[in-house]
Amino acid sequence: MIALLSIILLISYVKCMTDIFLSNSLTKRKEIFYPLNKDSVKMYVCGPTVYERPHMGNARAAVVYDILFRLLKRFYKDVVCVRNITDVDDKIINSAKSQNIAIDSLTTQITQFYHQDIAELNCLPPNVEPKATTHIKQMIEMIEQLIKSSHAYVVQGHVLFDVSSHSNYGELANRSLDEMIAGARVEVAPFKKNPADFVLWKPCKAEDYGFESPWGWGRPGWHIECSAMSFAYLGADFDIHGGGADLMFPHHENELAQSKCANSGSSFARYWVHNGFLTVNGEKMSKSLGNFKTVREIIESGFNGSVIRYFYLTTHYKKPLDLNDKALEDAKKAMKKISAVIHKTDSKKVKECHEVINFLADDMNTSAALAHLHELASKSQQGDEEANKQLLWSLDFLGLEVMAKEVIPADIIKIAQERLQAKREKDWQLADLLRTQIMERGYKILDTDDSYELEKIG
Repeated sequence: MIALLSIILLISYVKCMTDIFLSNSLTKRKEIFYPLNKDSVKMYVCGPTVYERPHMGNARAAVVYDILFRLLKRFYKDVVCVRNITDVDDKIINSAKSQNIAIDSLTTQITQFYHQDIAELNCLPPNVEPKATTHIKQMIEMIEQLIKSSHAYVVQGHVLFDVSSHSNYGELANRSLDEMIAGARVEVAPFKKNPADFVLWKPCKAEDYGFESPWGWGRPGWHIECSAMSFAYLGADFDIHGGGADLMFPHHENELAQSKCANSGSSFARYWVHNGFLTVNGEKMSKSLGNFKTVREIIESGFNGSVIRYFYLTTHYKKPLDLNDKALEDAKKAMKKISAVIHKTDSKKVKECHEVINFLADDMNTSAALAHLHELASKSQQGDEEANKQLLWSLDFLGLEVMAKEVIPADIIKIAQERLQAKREKDWQLADLLRTQIMERGYKILDTDDSYELEKIG
């Protein structure tokens, strides 16, 4: 009997000890994840540029890498996640000027907004969240190393990275230098050796926002920030670098090149993970189109953080995702449906769901994981306590909070029951009248096969 129990426990253990697979943008393949250190994982994720409230595209990236962070923590003893804050940038400076406020005031406020909004989506905080402005010294040191190794040059107060000095430039985007120049907006300047050479340090006027450097008063280029901060906390080589697909070129390409050149023999990040674009009603989200949506706007329109998070998880992270009213409403209905069947149980008695773990380990297949949640919900509704325990664990692991069950007033339920009886007697006129009465009291009634569902309007 004891031997049989041991075998059962061993099978259960093996079942959940699966490999993690990730789509690696560097190799263009889905690969088994092998960390540099078998017991620990180091991950760097590009964070926000804090000049405006986080939009829904920012939030998708935050949720994607939060799922990865949670998954890695399940498999490894020590996981270090670094997510930067870019608080020096031309967009920040221009925004502060237009609002006539101090740059530090703007970045502090927007950083607080970012933390508030991302917390509403139940994202775990990173282990380290460095700010660009507190790592100027590290950036200068890296730039000096690039100059010393002939990978960068100084001209007219600028320091530029010489892309021709790095033979593998273009390895992440998988394009030739000419293709990258043709397909991207590059800053044209007569002092560049090559049109694709990018800024590591740029001069600015004495009265402008800037920092002291060996090359005069100025500011760092965008790309050098992440290289310096990842090196400061993760070293020259680490496991995973994450970010939006829009950052692959030029930001991540330039980051990869300068980091490898600054640290001879380094491969920098071994796995590059990129999440897909977010569109709004089929169009690219932009202020010019009037479809720019912030996380706060969506929350205030009636969709809580778990509903938004569920919406993000419905589509594989690599694929484009369209934000529209129907998708959000579907996510809301799904979360309500799952929450409605949850039984109260001792939190110590929840049970890990191996199927959900395995789906997430397969390149974060969140849509399959959600489908399994609905299977568990159906079983839980039928009284399956084991399914209920796994459902509770899975919701927590995915960062989804059970929605509070709405208490429908007794008089509304009475009218709904009368309407159901009227429908059974095929008294359609009375059924329509009762539906109107329900709506006048602030609820809508949704017909099901043989019953109904009530939902508060707004």
